[in-house]
Amino acid sequence: MSRIAELFSQEDHPLHRKALAWKGKAWAVVQIFWRADRRWLLWSLLVILVVMALGILVWLARGYEMEQVQRELDRDNADALMDIRTGLARNLQNLHGLNSGDITPKEWTSEALALLREHREWMRLEWRDPSLRLQAEADSPYFAPLSEGLGEAGIDRTHACSMAGRLDSGAYSETRFVPLPGGRGLEIMELCLPIRHGTRRVGYAVATYSLSGVLSSMLGEAYTRRQQVSFAEPDGTRLATYGASRRGSRIFTSQLLLDLPGTALVLRMDGWRAAPDMLPNVLTALVTTLTIALVTVLILLSRDFQRRLAAENALADALAFRQAMEDSLVTGLRARDLQGRITYVNPAFCSMVGFSAEELVGRGAPAPYWPPEMVDGFRERQAVRLVAGKSPPREGLESVFQRKDGTRFPVLIIEAPLINAAGKHAGWMSAVLDMSEQRRIEELQRAGQERLQATARLSAVGEMASLLSHELNQPLAAISSYANGCLNLLQSPAPAPGSEADTLKDVNVAVGRIAEQANRAGRVINSVHDFIRRRGEAREAVSPKTIIDAALPLIQLQAHKLGIRIQVQCEDHLPEVWCDRTLVEQVLLNLARNGMQAMAEVEVDQRQLHVVARYRPPKSSGRGWVEFSVADCGAGISEEVASQLFTPFFTTKAEGMGLGLSMCRTVIEQHGGALDYGPNHPRGTVFRFTIPRFEKAPAGTLQNGS
Repeated sequence: MSRIAELFSQEDHPLHRKALAWKGKAWAVVQIFWRADRRWLLWSLLVILVVMALGILVWLARGYEMEQVQRELDRDNADALMDIRTGLARNLQNLHGLNSGDITPKEWTSEALALLREHREWMRLEWRDPSLRLQAEADSPYFAPLSEGLGEAGIDRTHACSMAGRLDSGAYSETRFVPLPGGRGLEIMELCLPIRHGTRRVGYAVATYSLSGVLSSMLGEAYTRRQQVSFAEPDGTRLATYGASRRGSRIFTSQLLLDLPGTALVLRMDGWRAAPDMLPNVLTALVTTLTIALVTVLILLSRDFQRRLAAENALADALAFRQAMEDSLVTGLRARDLQGRITYVNPAFCSMVGFSAEELVGRGAPAPYWPPEMVDGFRERQAVRLVAGKSPPREGLESVFQRKDGTRFPVLIIEAPLINAAGKHAGWMSAVLDMSEQRRIEELQRAGQERLQATARLSAVGEMASLLSHELNQPLAAISSYANGCLNLLQSPAPAPGSEADTLKDVNVAVGRIAEQANRAGRVINSVHDFIRRRGEAREAVSPKTIIDAALPLIQLQAHKLGIRIQVQCEDHLPEVWCDRTLVEQVLLNLARNGMQAMAEVEVDQRQLHVVARYRPPKSSGRGWVEFSVADCGAGISEEVASQLFTPFFTTKAEGMGLGLSMCRTVIEQHGGALDYGPNHPRGTVFRFTIPRFEKAPAGTLQNGS
């Protein structure tokens, strides 16, 4: 640059002479315009302004037309996304209907083929058991059959079915490419749906979707007549395309996220059109521009002002609505930044902990509502979450807070990442629920359940009262007979010499018989007394034989009256079980009484009740189980009764309460076991329940469940 400046400064250099010439010409032009008619100058400026206004008008019209095309494309894409979501939801209902009843694989295949003829987006339907083994399958008549293989297909299906099991609803696998004959291929994804019969999961229904089939079947001609619709990955890779081919030179694109359980796809819609046309009549545009320029500007300014005013009012209404909603919530809300400082609390949270918003906002660790002895634990948990960025569980975390007055109360904390308008992680939002009332209700329910169990035991003893009278008549009658015999021997005339020893011997024998019968009656009464007085408040290690021996006298009372033979089989060296002895004895007694009552209602040759205890080793790592079973030879259980067998207050007995089996299942499930039933061959029913075996805890720890 300095060299060029030196050349221009040299008077004898050609560049210097050319610069002076151009300077003179420019000054001459300025003088001509200055000396010319001023009106011509103004008209020239006006023409320039009109041309600029015309160009601006054409540019605005072109931009407006492009904006309208883009908005229409966005609306079409949103409607298409809604149609696809509706179609997927409707397909999920059809799969529910396909697996709603107990059908054979052959019937399932027939119904599946009928569904495949109606749904062109499905390539294959499968019925798999809980271990994902294939039970039945059907291929669409519109596609070539898919070859079943391992690798990524099995892994994706396993992941989808695992998520479906956790959600108890349908879940989708990641998309994958499947080659077809002729060098072609398709992008597919799989839908896995749990199959349930009642509360029992019996398998999974797997539907294979063709992404191109989804587009062609679920989207009408209105979407694809003027544009092209495609599925793409979040990085922009296209997976399937359907619709019109490219027309025109301008491309308009709209993308929306289709978020499905297990996978995410981008629905992309591309529209083509020619560049906007120029105004057909430039002169008309000029006149129009001159006449409506000012009005247009005023209208635009007015509309812009109205839009701004409406936006401000809408924003004020939204803020007022959000504030009113937050003030009416009973759930406490708390926001923290990435450093752990509190940035927001709602009135419900302040009322919960007793501190005002001014006392909490801006505070870091330790928070004033943390109990002093739990500060270290809270600090460690907050460091893991805030520093390491580990997401908390969505189901929440139970903890304890301290109010300003020092009282403690249980809380459930549910936290989620706080994302700002720029899409960045700005902190954490917590929802805090006061669990005090729920704990009180749970305590009331537990107390009510204990009272209900006590009532059931008293009801059982009341039903055995008549059996006790029958059982006690024999020892009491024997006691009376022996006592009268003793009185007769003692009141007889003086015995002959030498026979006094025989009389005394007879009296001793009679008194011994009286003592035996009295002990017999006492054992019967004490067994019932112990059953009523025992409480199920603590669990202990008990041998299965002890449980059976404790309940056996009460079972034999009713068995003796009904003429039923009791057979007990208890394996040797059974491990002890960890249970509430009284409650388990009550379950065993209830099942035995039900079995004897079932046999009393039918005519059988030999009425026998089998009570068995055996050991069941664990299927995998873990503790073993002891299984108790009670089998009768009655009429069995009909399908109508079986569907409501464990429903509270359902009974087939005129004098029953309908709580026996429901309480039995609750007791066994509280112990970690399971209660079920099945047919007893050749006739009757067998009930089984399991109790975990007792395992000694390591030194310094407590046994589980204590």
